[in-house]
Amino acid sequence: MTKLNELSPREGSTKDRMRVGRGPGSGKGKTAGRGVKGQKSRTGVAIAGFEGGQMPLHMRMPKRGFNKPFRKQFVEVNLWRIEQAIAAGKLDAKQPIDADALVAAGVLRRAKDGVKLLGKGELKSKLTITVYSASAAARAAVEKAGGSLTATRAEAPADAPA
Repeated sequence: MTKLNELSPREGSTKDRMRVGRGPGSGKGKTAGRGVKGQKSRTGVAIAGFEGGQMPLHMRMPKRGFNKPFRKQFVEVNLWRIEQAIAAGKLDAKQPIDADALVAAGVLRRAKDGVKLLGKGELKSKLTITVYSASAAARAAVEKAGGSLTATRAEAPADAPA
């Protein structure tokens, strides 16, 4: 039995850090790989974005896009993951499955603003699932297995963007 104080990484899995400026025998002595003299050989240099007073390139480029500050964040779960949890006995196929049941079973870490059901994998169990939204493939797979799926999200018209 190995003791905690005797643990060490596998042989060859770690590398010692390069000790620079420790004499000519080290291979990284004298200038320590920085070249010779000048501002860039010193520490604390931040001239990469400076263009001699000209407006820097990153400031000349236009800003793009927009991040909605209060957007909803969803957690995705695939059919194969639910089936795996049922096979392991963590989920009961006879009970209704919702976000809380998935978190309790360890399928999800947290529900955030809702759960999206995706159609990857095969579903063998007859389930009653309540999620925020589901893909068309997931909906078809649940109904093919004889189960029912309820999406709590108000369904948008077909021509509206998702």
